[in-house]
Amino acid sequence: MTTPARTEATQKLGKAQYAYEWIKVQILEQAFTPGYRLVLANIAQTLGMSVVPVREAIRRLEAEGLVTFERNVGARVAMVDGEQYRYSMEALGILEGAATAQSAAHLTAKELAEARELNAKLEESLENFDPETFTAVNHQFHQILACRCPNQRLNDMIAVEWERLNHLRTSTFSFVPNRARASVNEHYQILHLIETHAPADAVEKAVREHRTATLRSYLNSRGTN
Repeated sequence: MTTPARTEATQKLGKAQYAYEWIKVQILEQAFTPGYRLVLANIAQTLGMSVVPVREAIRRLEAEGLVTFERNVGARVAMVDGEQYRYSMEALGILEGAATAQSAAHLTAKELAEARELNAKLEESLENFDPETFTAVNHQFHQILACRCPNQRLNDMIAVEWERLNHLRTSTFSFVPNRARASVNEHYQILHLIETHAPADAVEKAVREHRTATLRSYLNSRGTN
């Protein structure tokens, strides 16, 4: 478990915000694993604050799907749920497709070159495949393509879904490693659409279908549809 630093940074953050960020880090780094009971009094004591800001932080995390609240039990870290994974992937396809379509016309040559470099790195990594590294670089690739989206609300929702996915699955590609090569090829197709100034709806459709294909591969590997 990461020990909270009682520094200037702590003082600058409101207590509820600090508690929220600290608890989220514990969940995403899996110091607090799925099903872990979040005892408000213990967390408050660890952070040197009352339970009030901790309760507020828990409510925010519950709204994000990282925490669940059970009557007569209390707050727990959300369990890994295949259905929730499916919902997050479907949502991400819609959100990321829209954000990339809005971003495409504003991307600089440098940003597109960085995206191509990242995809080349993904392609090279197929020889000695590591699912977690592939997922991290894949995230960077998609972040660049959506980075110029002017709709900040859309960007915020995408970030929430990525965090949810990080909690639900360390890497989809651990389950469907053969999907990685197809994913790289689809990245090149998306880049081609953006670089040739294809219509926004064509970019949006390509990104959405890219996400859907990954989800479909995962569901097929688990014997579901």
